[in-house]
Amino acid sequence: MVIGLVIILALVLFLPFFVKKVEHNLEIFLFVMGIAAVLVSGVFSGELLIHALKDPITITIAVFVAGLLFKWLADPLEKSVAAMSRIMPMRVFLALIVIVLGLISSVITAMIAALVLVAIVSVLKLDRKSELLVVVMACFSIGLGAALTPLGEPLSTIATSKLNENFFFLLELLGIYIIPGVVLFGVFTAILVKPEVNGSGLTAEKTTESYKEIAIRALKVYLFVMALTFLGSGFEPLINLYIIDLHPYLLYWINMISAVLDNATLAAAEISPEMSLATVKAVLLGLLISGGMLIPGNIPNIISAGKLNITSKEWARLGVPIGLVAMVVYFAVILVTL
Repeated sequence: MVIGLVIILALVLFLPFFVKKVEHNLEIFLFVMGIAAVLVSGVFSGELLIHALKDPITITIAVFVAGLLFKWLADPLEKSVAAMSRIMPMRVFLALIVIVLGLISSVITAMIAALVLVAIVSVLKLDRKSELLVVVMACFSIGLGAALTPLGEPLSTIATSKLNENFFFLLELLGIYIIPGVVLFGVFTAILVKPEVNGSGLTAEKTTESYKEIAIRALKVYLFVMALTFLGSGFEPLINLYIIDLHPYLLYWINMISAVLDNATLAAAEISPEMSLATVKAVLLGLLISGGMLIPGNIPNIISAGKLNITSKEWARLGVPIGLVAMVVYFAVILVTL
């Protein structure tokens, strides 16, 4: 059993990174791997199937409704952004974008927050250097903030489900770490950015999503979370054998691999209800912070980079040093608070 689960885990972690066809069909691939994991570990049951069918419902509805609202309100949003950017100091405005998107991403979902970010960046038409900084900082902020509720992103959905906790559990557990972090990302955006208006910056192609595209995105989220539910249950025997007793500080730094691998997948593989709260905190914070370092680490990064044509090297030049500083700062906080 252990060997089989290790092989499945290796496929889950590395095939999306090296095989483009797998990367482009990630939901189906993870679903197949999830079924394989629960069969190999012998935990498949009718109860698990019902659990896997129910877990994704809330976030799927949230993604669909938020997608519709964004479609209907996109033009007024862009006009409001243009108007506000003219009456407010640009640095203050950019800081507010980073903070507000981070805080509301747990309600409108990380995916929609990323689409709003793309729309705002396209309207502002700053120089490329400034826009890159704003996008990377905002994606760190969104990645953190979205974890405050199960609506925000698949990672928070899976964590809440696997720990059998209520809607506000992650807010109560991580809010004291995440909310100040979101604010600080905004503050440092204002300090570091030196915007030049009307520069040759990042511009997304102006397209309006169809209702079909909105529905397909919601269905993909449903399948993705369902797949992660199966993966999480399938890997539990492996977690109980090798992961659960590791020191929280070690798990925190191990989870820097979230920079290159989707953090929701890692959360499904690592988190267990048998873990102490200190260990859960360390696991989640390590995943959330390092997830912003490179494009594959988190959904907002992937959406923003794809629509704004940001290359992996451009992202890494900013994301890696920012992420490393954030990891060190949060580790110091963890040393004091855990």
